[in-house]
Amino acid sequence: MQATSKESQNEITISELSWLPALRQEIGRVIVGQADLIDRLIIGLLSNGHILLEGVPGLAKTLSIQTLAKASNAHFKRIQFTPDLLPADIVGTLIYNPQSSEFETRKGPIFANLILADEINRAPAKVQSALLEAMQEHQVTLGDHTYPLPEPFLVLATENPIDQEGTYPLPEAQVDRFMMKVRLSYPSKADERRILDRMAATETQLTVDAVVSLEDIAAARKQVDAVYVDPKVSDYVVELIAATRKPSEYNLDLDAYIQFGASPRATISLVLAAKAWALMQGRNYVLPQDIKAIAMDVLRHRVIPSYEAEAESISSEQLVQKILDTVRVP
Repeated sequence: MQATSKESQNEITISELSWLPALRQEIGRVIVGQADLIDRLIIGLLSNGHILLEGVPGLAKTLSIQTLAKASNAHFKRIQFTPDLLPADIVGTLIYNPQSSEFETRKGPIFANLILADEINRAPAKVQSALLEAMQEHQVTLGDHTYPLPEPFLVLATENPIDQEGTYPLPEAQVDRFMMKVRLSYPSKADERRILDRMAATETQLTVDAVVSLEDIAAARKQVDAVYVDPKVSDYVVELIAATRKPSEYNLDLDAYIQFGASPRATISLVLAAKAWALMQGRNYVLPQDIKAIAMDVLRHRVIPSYEAEAESISSEQLVQKILDTVRVP
């Protein structure tokens, strides 16, 4: 699919995006062998989308988020999720002042640009629900007052897939608010040797320089909004999402294996993420290949396998991949 005349109408302002290679390189100085993870973090930053990272311990999930915060000069807060955590520990609460006989607002750690929700699945549902308003509407309600969160505002959460004791399943309403779910794998032998050479010391001095400002990120987001999406590409996205809900209409024998398909929020997230990805490739228009490149991360946590699929060891990734292989590309 070729670029149309819209390409000349939505020219990328290179000066507003010159920090992209520098940011990727700065994070890459600390995070070895996780190029896809770095790209997904930058996509979230550009497209204003929350990201859920899943991987076994030791794959630098927490370190990557901390490095992103330092490199982007963002106000950063880490929330360690535990079973005894309370909603007030995240969003804040009202404290009664006996001297003034009034309630005073004490804001929680959610009031920051980048929030690391570490091991998010270790807190019960009542704590998870405290994030719903913040993640969707970028605001927090305490008592009778609603307080806007600073911009940009991103929740970057981590979870461990192999540790089941003391964990809770994330509510579907919250999972759907994550633009992408990124699964991390072990590094290659060459990358692991580089990690060994760099990190095998009692004290590691890995300094991170701020290479982008919050103003630069805001300007880049305007460029993302200007990326052109052809109507045929938009139709392709809608077809993909529809196939997750009614696969039989697309000659897919998957109705018995999908309990719930992707939501309209997934449609929006897929286009926004693809626009950011296209921008990172130096293009101001989206190709169908951009949709396919990012679709797995956007859909894997939104396509819910049925009990029958679980009994046959069919994962959500396998279901999404069959849909991507079947739905016709424009």
